[in-house]
Amino acid sequence: MSHGRAVWVMVTAAMLWSIAGVVARHLQAAQGFEVTFWRSAGNAVSLVVLLVWLRGGGTLWRAVRHGGRTLWLSGLCWSVMFTAFMMAITLTTVANVLVTMAISPLLTALLAWMALGHRLPARTWGAIVAAGAGIAWMYAGELRTGDARHWAGIGVALGVPVAAAINWTLLQHEKARSGDGPGTDYMPAVLIGATLSALFTLGPSLPFDATPRDIAMLTTLGLVQLAIPCLMAVAAARVLSAPEMALLGLLEVIFGVLWAWLGAGETPAGAVLVGGALVLGALVANELLGVRARRLG
Repeated sequence: MSHGRAVWVMVTAAMLWSIAGVVARHLQAAQGFEVTFWRSAGNAVSLVVLLVWLRGGGTLWRAVRHGGRTLWLSGLCWSVMFTAFMMAITLTTVANVLVTMAISPLLTALLAWMALGHRLPARTWGAIVAAGAGIAWMYAGELRTGDARHWAGIGVALGVPVAAAINWTLLQHEKARSGDGPGTDYMPAVLIGATLSALFTLGPSLPFDATPRDIAMLTTLGLVQLAIPCLMAVAAARVLSAPEMALLGLLEVIFGVLWAWLGAGETPAGAVLVGGALVLGALVANELLGVRARRLG
């Protein structure tokens, strides 16, 4: 996969990731852990079908059994991301959850620097600073209330960027270790994450309250909003650097706030719009400068 194609793969993945919030606002009865359970269960079933189709059943199960510690650590990271996101959506606004997730590039860059010794180009540091300014602007406007449920949602949502930073750095380390070789197939890590998330939330979800419509919507999210884009992201991670992955993943913030605004009536504050514009500008500038640098190089 070329670098340019990998960028577009991540943009598409971010757009698909972003639909969860608006869909969750149209559920009839499902709440809390049950929302996470049905989405993760749908994700796990979808991933089994997709990965067996892509890899073959024997290849998939061999990859799970013999993938090693890093595969399972990556799967654990995915499970935290899957669980924390939907739990946070049930506690606070879509914009607040997505804004909190947007600190992922900052955490990823810091972790890649500490763990992998990455030297980041000036354009990437500039994009991270600009994105950070946008995030700070959004926080300033969004986090003025003292509602306990609101703060609980923010706290749970913090699990997503922390797990994402660890995950992208793990995948980047594997890419560096394997060099020009094929390396380990980390797509099954997404299946491990979905399965663990469903297992973790099954007990607290009982007895089920979701209507058939809720179950259909959440399991469809498992396929369209998780299974497909997560596999796309893992594939793109073989080409893109960890900070680039995190920065492009920030597009989920812009798309998600827009869908919640148009489809669920969650009108974002002015600070969200300004901050989102700064984040998007940082992403565009980073990629344009990166294309120019590669052409000159």
